[in-house]
Amino acid sequence: MADDQHEEVSKKVSAEEEIRRGITVMRRVVQGRSRGIILDVYWSNQGQLIEPNGHTLTSFIGALVRNEIPITCDDWRNKELNESKEKIWSEIKRCFNIEEERRGFCMKLAGKLLRGFQTFLSSKFLKDADGNFVDAELPKKYESLISAEEWEAFKSKRQDPVFQRISATNWERASSPTYPYRKGRVGYGRLEQSMLQKEESSETSLPAQVLWKEARVGKSGVPQEEVLHVYQKCEELSQSLSPDDTKGILSRALDVPKYSGRVRGKGFGVTPTSLSIKKGKAPSNRELHARLEAMQAEHDALRREREASASTVYRDASDKDSINCTFQPNIPEGISHCQLYLSSPYYRMVGKGKVHNVSGVLLHTRELPAGCLKVSVDIAVEPNAALPYPSDDSDATTVHEAVGSFVAWPTNLICVGYETPTKSKSKDNAIPRHTESTVSRKELQENEVSNASAQQKKEVSNASARVKSYGAKKTVARKKPTTKYRSCLRTFLEMTDIPTGGVRTLHMEVGIFGFDYDQMIGNEDFMQVFSHEEIGVTVVNTYIRFLYDKLMRPNGLDVSFGFLAPATVNLGLILSRPDTVTEYVLRILMDNKDAEKLFFIPFNTGGHWLLLAINPIREIVYYLDSLGNDWTTYPDMKVLIDTVLQAFRAQRDIQTSRRGANSITWIKVACPQQRNQIDCGYFMLRFMRDTLALGRLKIPTDYFDEFKCAFYTKDQVDEIKEEWCQLMIELNVCS
Repeated sequence: MADDQHEEVSKKVSAEEEIRRGITVMRRVVQGRSRGIILDVYWSNQGQLIEPNGHTLTSFIGALVRNEIPITCDDWRNKELNESKEKIWSEIKRCFNIEEERRGFCMKLAGKLLRGFQTFLSSKFLKDADGNFVDAELPKKYESLISAEEWEAFKSKRQDPVFQRISATNWERASSPTYPYRKGRVGYGRLEQSMLQKEESSETSLPAQVLWKEARVGKSGVPQEEVLHVYQKCEELSQSLSPDDTKGILSRALDVPKYSGRVRGKGFGVTPTSLSIKKGKAPSNRELHARLEAMQAEHDALRREREASASTVYRDASDKDSINCTFQPNIPEGISHCQLYLSSPYYRMVGKGKVHNVSGVLLHTRELPAGCLKVSVDIAVEPNAALPYPSDDSDATTVHEAVGSFVAWPTNLICVGYETPTKSKSKDNAIPRHTESTVSRKELQENEVSNASAQQKKEVSNASARVKSYGAKKTVARKKPTTKYRSCLRTFLEMTDIPTGGVRTLHMEVGIFGFDYDQMIGNEDFMQVFSHEEIGVTVVNTYIRFLYDKLMRPNGLDVSFGFLAPATVNLGLILSRPDTVTEYVLRILMDNKDAEKLFFIPFNTGGHWLLLAINPIREIVYYLDSLGNDWTTYPDMKVLIDTVLQAFRAQRDIQTSRRGANSITWIKVACPQQRNQIDCGYFMLRFMRDTLALGRLKIPTDYFDEFKCAFYTKDQVDEIKEEWCQLMIELNVCS
């Protein structure tokens, strides 16, 4: 694609015209210098050469390069060229009034013109009409610039199979552009200048999409329909995206990746840096180390702060001055529903069941320990919690192992009904938040297993409104999320080779997606989080690792929830390899066929993230889409999920009537809606986070009351980023 600078490769003249025209030596500039005429050079607001004299300087640099640099040069950065580069720059300053700070631009332009000259020679003299190599003699026109030895070495390089393969690939990529540039040698800089002058505008620059469209208008003056379609998409995106969006409106409209150091639609000379505030001097290693130590200190302080907060919330309730452990002086005689608590290492509810307060009752033919009552455990809220008195007869040592059997439980740790113990000095701190969230996490199971009274159900419903620290209380002001983890991680990143192409791996154990593997993480993934770009599957997978480590496994939620790998279950694979997707999903479901479980599928449609939450036992699919679409938008997705659930039903030998054979229920959840084109991935991750924070297997059609809102705020989205960065730091991913 042409730009604002002169390139020999862009010349579309015949060999005869080239010979008749002669070699460009820019005598006018040299003669003017002899008469004391130094030409002024002008630059656009974004650092591009413009008129007057922009084209003249470009041609002059091209002439200098052809005279000073051999055509056999393959690496413009070669230090052996420094002397020649210095001479080129010296000649430029003798003829043009140009600042020293423009040297970098001129040297980059010189390297670009050298590559253009090499391509011109190869295409014009060493290839026939069909692109086949021709062993041509050195053109007489260039005998004054190129020696016979240089020409032979140049030809030999072009005959190298590796070079030819690379050349063919590049030629194929550039030969048929979808949106061809139609302004010849007039680059973006001078095109922008002429447009602003024509419109008599006071603006100093134009949007990239405006320039891009104008650059594709030919002599007819009418842009192609495809070009107009892209431009219209840019205009729509400009209404919803920030002007500072790092990927750029044009790149998003064209659906192409963003390349480092390039601003699409602006041409040569414009970089992301030139569009923003100029960076100062690069910090020294000593300054970087000092900054790193400061960030590490902030990270340690943040960790201590969180640990102190956790110790306050979860402190041991065995302190008689702070917890009233005689809250049930009158356990009624007979059998009553109850909650079962432990006081160490912190006070929390670990199970539910029934207390048997019957005179003369025995536990497995033995007398009960002093201060204990006989209880039957119905529900394990904290499955791995150790029993206060392990059962010798049933070999049960944990709450989960005791479900369905009788155990001895200390009287002062039994709460009759579903009341919660209170602190002696404050009603507002009834029980630690961890305990409260545990109640809500098992609400669905209790409703299904227990025949609790209406009052008990009401109490459980009230408890569900209280969420642990990873959740959010709707009626309480949210604390603005910190950016310390992001700041620390960004600093750590600067000290590694990741920004220059290095990669790291994060192990994903089998419990997450049903298979273990090492997830590769590169600079692009970090930039997606730091720069608020659309997140890819790597960021999604690694944040799921955060949910697994921080929410699921510590709270025993891995028995109630699971994940399916988005790299395996997505629209692209459903369309190309549906059998592979079906086999994987069915295997995961069959591995968990004996317990009711909610499986999250972060589903990518090719340019959009949504969430499917599947309860295979009940044959319910919850559909959460932050764009407000429903499942009919992706019929292939629905067909495959329905097929898998029917196969799951058949392999479990579940008999259904013919009428109920297709009774799979799809529920569209009225979830928070995104307000731009970027946040779908972050919203999808928050949907999973919210559900796990509450621990419920049922998602209401109008979403959870605790998190109900029209859209997630920037702070709520930033929480996801902060937690992702926290995981990267804690697992030493950058080391």
